Amino acid sequence: MNYHLFQIVNAAAGRSDLVDDLFEWSAVWLIYALAAIAAIPVLAHLRQGRAALVRVVASLGLAFAVGQAVAALSTEVRPFQTHPVHQLIPHDAGPSLPSDHATAAFAVAFAVGAFLSRRWGVALSVLATIIGFARVWTGVHYPGDILVGALIAAAAVAAVDVGGRAYDRRISRHRPDTTA
Repeated sequence: MNYHLFQIVNAAAGRSDLVDDLFEWSAVWLIYALAAIAAIPVLAHLRQGRAALVRVVASLGLAFAVGQAVAALSTEVRPFQTHPVHQLIPHDAGPSLPSDHATAAFAVAFAVGAFLSRRWGVALSVLATIIGFARVWTGVHYPGDILVGALIAAAAVAAVDVGGRAYDRRISRHRPDTTA
Protein backbone atom coordinates (compact mmCIF):
# COMPACT_ATOMS: atom_id res chain seq x y z
CA MET A 1 0.00 0.00 0.00
CA ASN A 2 2.79 2.45 0.95
CA TYR A 3 4.70 1.78 -2.26
CA HIS A 4 1.49 1.88 -4.30
CA LEU A 5 0.66 5.35 -2.95
CA PHE A 6 4.24 6.41 -3.59
CA GLN A 7 3.95 5.24 -7.21
CA ILE A 8 0.75 7.22 -7.72
CA VAL A 9 2.31 10.47 -6.48
CA ASN A 10 5.82 10.02 -7.88
CA ALA A 11 4.57 8.87 -11.30
CA ALA A 12 3.25 12.39 -11.89
CA ALA A 13 6.75 13.84 -11.38
CA GLY A 14 8.81 14.64 -14.44
CA ARG A 15 5.88 15.73 -16.60
CA SER A 16 5.94 19.48 -15.99
CA ASP A 17 9.07 21.49 -15.23
CA LEU A 18 7.02 24.19 -13.51
CA VAL A 19 5.24 21.75 -11.18
CA ASP A 20 8.46 19.83 -10.55
CA ASP A 21 10.30 23.07 -9.73
CA LEU A 22 7.56 24.04 -7.26
CA PHE A 23 7.73 20.70 -5.47
CA GLU A 24 11.52 20.59 -5.57
CA TRP A 25 11.60 24.01 -3.88
CA SER A 26 8.95 22.90 -1.38
CA ALA A 27 10.81 19.67 -0.57
CA VAL A 28 14.05 21.52 0.19
CA TRP A 29 13.29 25.13 1.15
CA LEU A 30 9.69 25.40 2.39
CA ILE A 31 10.71 24.15 5.82
CA TYR A 32 12.79 27.32 6.26
CA ALA A 33 9.82 29.47 5.28
CA LEU A 34 7.69 27.50 7.74
CA ALA A 35 10.20 28.23 10.52
CA ALA A 36 10.25 31.93 9.64
CA ILE A 37 6.46 32.08 9.58
CA ALA A 38 6.30 30.22 12.92
CA ALA A 39 8.43 33.00 14.41
CA ILE A 40 5.48 35.40 14.01
CA PRO A 41 3.22 33.81 16.65
CA VAL A 42 6.26 32.97 18.79
CA LEU A 43 7.36 36.59 18.90
CA ALA A 44 3.78 37.78 19.41
CA HIS A 45 3.42 35.61 22.51
CA LEU A 46 6.77 36.35 24.15
CA ARG A 47 5.23 38.98 26.41
CA GLN A 48 2.66 36.53 27.73
CA GLY A 49 5.32 34.36 29.30
CA ARG A 50 7.85 31.81 28.29
CA ALA A 51 5.95 28.66 29.23
CA ALA A 52 4.31 28.35 25.80
CA LEU A 53 7.60 28.96 24.02
CA VAL A 54 9.33 26.36 26.18
CA ARG A 55 6.59 23.88 25.29
CA VAL A 56 6.98 24.57 21.57
CA VAL A 57 10.74 24.01 21.78
CA ALA A 58 10.28 20.93 24.00
CA SER A 59 7.82 19.46 21.50
CA LEU A 60 10.27 19.94 18.64
CA GLY A 61 13.11 18.43 20.68
CA LEU A 62 11.06 15.43 21.78
CA ALA A 63 9.78 14.81 18.24
CA PHE A 64 13.32 14.99 16.90
CA ALA A 65 14.63 12.57 19.54
CA VAL A 66 11.84 10.06 18.94
CA GLY A 67 12.27 10.40 15.17
CA GLN A 68 15.99 9.65 15.48
CA ALA A 69 15.25 6.59 17.63
CA VAL A 70 12.69 5.31 15.12
CA ALA A 71 15.13 5.90 12.25
CA ALA A 72 17.84 3.95 14.10
CA LEU A 73 15.46 0.99 14.46
CA SER A 74 13.97 1.21 10.97
CA THR A 75 15.02 -0.98 8.08
CA GLU A 76 13.04 1.08 5.55
CA VAL A 77 15.37 2.57 2.95
CA ARG A 78 14.57 5.44 0.61
CA PRO A 79 12.45 4.70 -2.45
CA PHE A 80 15.27 5.42 -4.89
CA GLN A 81 17.43 2.74 -3.25
CA THR A 82 15.13 -0.13 -4.19
CA HIS A 83 12.79 1.09 -6.92
CA PRO A 84 12.95 3.02 -10.17
CA VAL A 85 11.69 6.51 -9.27
CA HIS A 86 11.61 10.07 -10.57
CA GLN A 87 14.16 11.39 -8.10
CA LEU A 88 14.09 15.15 -8.53
CA ILE A 89 16.38 16.22 -5.69
CA PRO A 90 19.69 14.75 -4.58
CA HIS A 91 19.66 12.84 -1.32
CA ASP A 92 21.98 10.48 0.46
CA ALA A 93 20.96 6.86 0.81
CA GLY A 94 19.88 5.73 4.25
CA PRO A 95 16.84 5.28 6.44
CA SER A 96 13.62 6.65 5.06
CA LEU A 97 11.35 6.23 8.08
CA PRO A 98 10.43 8.75 9.42
CA SER A 99 10.93 11.86 7.33
CA ASP A 100 12.95 14.38 9.36
CA HIS A 101 11.45 17.22 7.33
CA ALA A 102 7.90 16.05 8.02
CA THR A 103 8.60 15.38 11.70
CA ALA A 104 10.06 18.84 12.23
CA ALA A 105 7.46 20.66 10.14
CA PHE A 106 4.50 18.95 11.81
CA ALA A 107 6.05 19.32 15.28
CA VAL A 108 6.37 23.08 14.81
CA ALA A 109 2.89 23.35 13.29
CA PHE A 110 1.17 21.24 15.94
CA ALA A 111 3.06 22.88 18.82
CA VAL A 112 2.27 26.39 17.61
CA GLY A 113 -1.37 25.33 17.24
CA ALA A 114 -1.52 23.74 20.69
CA PHE A 115 0.42 26.30 22.71
CA LEU A 116 0.27 29.63 20.87
CA SER A 117 -2.40 30.05 18.19
CA ARG A 118 -4.78 27.63 16.54
CA ARG A 119 -5.01 29.78 13.40
CA TRP A 120 -1.25 29.88 12.96
CA GLY A 121 -1.11 26.16 13.74
CA VAL A 122 -3.60 25.39 10.96
CA ALA A 123 -1.67 27.54 8.46
CA LEU A 124 1.61 25.88 9.42
CA SER A 125 -0.02 22.43 9.19
CA VAL A 126 -0.97 23.19 5.59
CA LEU A 127 2.66 24.09 4.86
CA ALA A 128 3.85 20.93 6.65
CA THR A 129 1.50 18.85 4.50
CA ILE A 130 2.89 20.47 1.34
CA ILE A 131 6.43 19.71 2.54
CA GLY A 132 5.51 16.08 3.15
CA PHE A 133 3.79 15.72 -0.21
CA ALA A 134 6.77 17.33 -1.94
CA ARG A 135 9.17 14.85 -0.31
CA VAL A 136 7.13 12.02 -1.88
CA TRP A 137 6.76 13.81 -5.23
CA THR A 138 10.53 14.29 -5.47
CA GLY A 139 11.20 10.61 -4.79
CA VAL A 140 13.00 10.73 -1.44
CA HIS A 141 10.24 9.44 0.88
CA TYR A 142 7.27 7.12 0.97
CA PRO A 143 3.88 8.45 2.14
CA GLY A 144 4.19 6.30 5.27
CA ASP A 145 7.41 8.13 6.19
CA ILE A 146 5.47 11.40 6.16
CA LEU A 147 2.56 9.94 8.13
CA VAL A 148 4.87 8.50 10.79
CA GLY A 149 6.63 11.88 11.05
CA ALA A 150 3.27 13.58 11.61
CA LEU A 151 2.25 10.97 14.20
CA ILE A 152 5.55 11.36 16.06
CA ALA A 153 5.03 15.13 16.04
CA ALA A 154 1.46 14.80 17.34
CA ALA A 155 2.55 12.40 20.09
CA ALA A 156 5.41 14.69 21.13
CA VAL A 157 3.08 17.71 21.37
CA ALA A 158 0.54 15.66 23.33
CA ALA A 159 3.22 14.40 25.73
CA VAL A 160 4.55 17.92 26.30
CA ASP A 161 1.00 19.20 26.78
CA VAL A 162 0.20 16.53 29.37
CA GLY A 163 3.52 17.09 31.14
CA GLY A 164 3.08 20.85 31.04
CA ARG A 165 -0.42 20.70 32.51
CA ALA A 166 0.79 18.39 35.29
CA TYR A 167 3.64 20.81 36.01
CA ASP A 168 1.21 23.75 36.08
CA ARG A 169 -1.09 21.94 38.54
CA ARG A 170 1.84 21.06 40.78
CA ILE A 171 3.18 24.60 40.79
CA SER A 172 -0.27 26.08 41.50
CA ARG A 173 -0.70 23.80 44.54
CA HIS A 174 2.59 24.97 46.00
CA ARG A 175 2.02 28.69 45.52
CA PRO A 176 0.99 30.61 48.62
CA ASP A 177 -2.55 31.94 48.54
CA THR A 178 -2.31 35.74 48.34
CA THR A 179 -6.08 36.38 48.26
CA ALA A 180 -6.54 36.21 52.03
